[in-house]
Amino acid sequence: MMNKNDKIYVAGHRGMVGSAIVRKLQAEGFTNIVTRTSKELDLKEQQAVRDFFNAEKPDVVVLAAAKVGGIHANNVYRAQFLYENLMIESNVIHSAYENGVRKLLFLGSSCIYPKMAPQPLKEESLLTGLLEQTNEPYAIAKIAGIKLAESYRRQYGCNYISAMPTNLYGPNDNYDLNNSHVLPALIRKFHTAKVTGAPSVEVWGTGSPMREFLHVDDLADACFFLLQHYNEELFVNIGTGEDLTIKALAEMIQGIVGYEGELKWNTDKPDGTPRKLMDVGRLHRLGWRHRIGLREGITAVYAEFTGSELARV
Repeated sequence: MMNKNDKIYVAGHRGMVGSAIVRKLQAEGFTNIVTRTSKELDLKEQQAVRDFFNAEKPDVVVLAAAKVGGIHANNVYRAQFLYENLMIESNVIHSAYENGVRKLLFLGSSCIYPKMAPQPLKEESLLTGLLEQTNEPYAIAKIAGIKLAESYRRQYGCNYISAMPTNLYGPNDNYDLNNSHVLPALIRKFHTAKVTGAPSVEVWGTGSPMREFLHVDDLADACFFLLQHYNEELFVNIGTGEDLTIKALAEMIQGIVGYEGELKWNTDKPDGTPRKLMDVGRLHRLGWRHRIGLREGITAVYAEFTGSELARV
């Protein structure tokens, strides 16, 4: 169990995941939270990370910092996604070990699983087949992070745990159409089309792949639960255990936004993995379940989006 006076370093606190975890910790009465922006601390620089840990000596670390993006960014910036994520996790995990961090939580991604792994995806399916090519470098980096946490536990006895979230959405999401994930991209596309009166909206792929989506506040709640109660080697899937087709998602968002035009599917664009549904049985057995329904969550996110600068077309 964490104590209210523990010093907790949240790496990546400005991102969607990190900011949600900070909000959760604060809501639970934790006030000794350490953060640094990427300008203040470049996690890719080993000596800078070592100096930071030597000075701050955190008790608990949440490693939510990462180079992230959607299917286009993952496929185009392959070297950056592999190099930057490897450097971030290696520097943070090793410095945590050097400075006696009591507990560390590493956050990965559902893309670590083989492309054709049996559905729903069980934790035991890791490294049993080939990865999806479009995001292979990112997946390899995240697998390396899992293995780093596991290996520091085995060799040095560190209480380092890992969690693998499904596809996320929520406050502080990325709405850049070149680098965002499918859900925020669709919100922006439909909103722009509604405001400008565009007759149609282009959606990538065939609409047939199935995806699972978790509100980031639910993820933060799950992470807090694991920090308090989980101390085992095997990483844990975090998700809803429910999925839908991209077509159904697009139609749901279209309805929430109130766009009445046509959907045009660009089948020249890649679909990615056919299905990525997480088996969340282990997490359920531990005693945690998600609370925010998809329609409820997207409705809240769209309300927030319409009040932002991004909504001004």
